[in-house]
Amino acid sequence: MGNRLEDLEVQALQLSDQERAELVARLLASLSPAPDFDAEWAAVVERRIEEIEDGRATMVPVQEAIARVRDSIR
Repeated sequence: MGNRLEDLEVQALQLSDQERAELVARLLASLSPAPDFDAEWAAVVERRIEEIEDGRATMVPVQEAIARVRDSIR
């Protein structure tokens, strides 16, 4: 089984970022999370989209965001 999992990982890592994100979403959905969990995340996503569209949120490049997180945990 380990070989099969490793083969899948190699194939998945060859996908684009967007394709990997879609694969992750599908795999997580296959785990059947509780409906409340989905509803709560949907509400968070909607709120954040509104904040971005209304100009209330400040966008940060992903490299900067990662650097900030790494600095905060050191």
